[in-house]
Amino acid sequence: MTQSEILNRHGERIDHSFHPGSRMDSLVIMGHGVTGNKDRPHLIAIAEGLAELGWSSLRISFSGNGASDGSFESSCITKEIGDLQAVLATVPNEVRVAYLGHSMGGAVGVLTAARDMRIQVLISLAGMTHTAAFVDREFGDVTPGVGCMWEDESFPLSQTYVDDLRGIEDTLSAAEAVTQPWLLIHGSADDIVPVQDSRDAFEAAKCQKQLLEIPDVGHAFHAASYPKIIEAVDSWLSAHFGV
Repeated sequence: MTQSEILNRHGERIDHSFHPGSRMDSLVIMGHGVTGNKDRPHLIAIAEGLAELGWSSLRISFSGNGASDGSFESSCITKEIGDLQAVLATVPNEVRVAYLGHSMGGAVGVLTAARDMRIQVLISLAGMTHTAAFVDREFGDVTPGVGCMWEDESFPLSQTYVDDLRGIEDTLSAAEAVTQPWLLIHGSADDIVPVQDSRDAFEAAKCQKQLLEIPDVGHAFHAASYPKIIEAVDSWLSAHFGV
């Protein structure tokens, strides 16, 4: 995983970083949220912490984000599902896969896991459930093709993005279809994706599931919360992949 090139179906290279652990029969793939990339501090910290506990992980930047190929204006949940499937296709059959997604990357995970059993364990961090409500709440006063996300010129708001999230509307039917063991983690002080999104997903899910709410923690989490997240993920992986 450290040397291989990963291309999506558009031929765009998916940038990735591999953290080897002693348990080479499993892999945690990590996806980020909108305007993020694989090098967000919480993803690096979780990957490093899991590697110390023996879990190998692969942080990815979806196409159009970070150092991956592609245009940010083409980025949306539907395209990122394709990116994740391209990553899954590179994993040897004998390797067990967990997917950990943050924010919009959490929605990507739920929608993928509901139909792709190559993901054997699902983990959501501040996962987005109500996609239409999110885009209307955060960017309802921004004109697609003219304005930017959170007034950051690096992240123009596209009609593709708006239409995709409104078209999906929410991930509740996918959550109901997930059969893999699912760990949901959310900060109670999240003002970007409310903790209610995880509560609603948890309520809809019929699989083996656990919801961990971390008090006074926002959307991107913070260093003091990393050990609790790593401990919870390690316990979940150990329970379902074995020690």
